[in-house]
Amino acid sequence: MARRPSVRQLQYLVAVAEQGHFGRAADQCSVTQSTLSAGIRELEEVLGTVVLERDRRTIGLTPIGQDIVARARAIIGQVDDLVAAAQAAHDPLNGPLRLGVIPTISPFLLPRILPPLRAARPDLKLFLTEEVTDRLVGRLADGAMDVILLALPYEATGLETVEIIPDPFFVACRRDHPIAALSVIEPASLADAPLLLLSDGHCLRDHALAACRLPSRPDRRAFEGTSLHTLVQMVANGLGVTLLPKLALDAGILAGTDVVVRPLFGDAPGRSIGLGWRQGSPRAAGFREMARLLCALDADTRPGEIGPQRAAGVV
Repeated sequence: MARRPSVRQLQYLVAVAEQGHFGRAADQCSVTQSTLSAGIRELEEVLGTVVLERDRRTIGLTPIGQDIVARARAIIGQVDDLVAAAQAAHDPLNGPLRLGVIPTISPFLLPRILPPLRAARPDLKLFLTEEVTDRLVGRLADGAMDVILLALPYEATGLETVEIIPDPFFVACRRDHPIAALSVIEPASLADAPLLLLSDGHCLRDHALAACRLPSRPDRRAFEGTSLHTLVQMVANGLGVTLLPKLALDAGILAGTDVVVRPLFGDAPGRSIGLGWRQGSPRAAGFREMARLLCALDADTRPGEIGPQRAAGVV
């Protein structure tokens, strides 16, 4: 029988491809550098081809090495699914779970749900990663993530999602801004406003524009921020207005500022917070249970609703 590469050897190769450095790759795999180097040499012997180009300063993949790395990621993901299926037979929410969260959700929702989640499922060991949606979905497809918290709607092939929490948008402006005199904001009134948005790559940007039915314009690039906290500070300094999700408002993002919020006219335009996983995941039943649990935990820990007074900034 022909020799075959081991999963461990494939993991070594993927680590080197990701890190671009043998030492860092060895640390990632929790082995010595000599062990990792030997494993990759054995992999090349088994495959009968060179997968890495090495010199004193750089490490690169050969053309066939790039193809092998892509296949190795898929194989490792399938092996992880196999292990997860065996674990799920006993308890789908037991043991390690790699959870990805987008930056416009992570600081506002996790402090609210993680303590009661740990209390409800003490055997669940969460490993958290914060990334923008496209990267998390890519890591989910590669098997590097088990499940992700993301903003919906979001379309991606091979992704199964379930909604957990509705998250309507509010218009945020300085107390002395003309918009602050309105009780409800018509989305069309923001068409010519200096609307502050997150930079490209953040799905909240697209959701905000969709909520206001506004096209993405090149001139909006001058007003981009890198986080919701940055946008709030830009608004506080009179640079424009922005849209903020209720999730961030409930978490007190406006504390210490002279920024007020007003609701958008219509049927609660905004986004939804959802849980997503690979279609066909052996832990899908556990993730649906997790979604139900998070929904219940959020309802128990959710701050009071933003009523007319709070929406008007009179808090």
